[in-house]
Amino acid sequence: MDAAAARSRLEMMVEDLDRSIAILRGESPERDHSAADAGSGLSDRDRVEAALDSLRRHRAAVQAALDRVAAGTYGRCVGCGAPVPEGRLEARPDAARCVPCQARHDRRGR
Repeated sequence: MDAAAARSRLEMMVEDLDRSIAILRGESPERDHSAADAGSGLSDRDRVEAALDSLRRHRAAVQAALDRVAAGTYGRCVGCGAPVPEGRLEARPDAARCVPCQARHDRRGR
């Protein structure tokens, strides 16, 4: 994937993630102060916070990929410097590592 195509795709991903984050931030479970609904409200808030956390992490990864495009290092593994396979970048434009380095990274627990 060339740098211009990668940048365009990554920028669209950031816009989509920003929209999703804004929507979730706007979702606030109605506050019912009854004891029966207290557990449900907490669960809903927990789910929204977990989703926001996931979206923020994904956005950070996409932004890091955009930074690599700007630096001219996009498509190179941040672990070993080898090229990241084209198919991997097509599937995950924000991929920072080749498959072997990603597997090692995942085993270490990030």
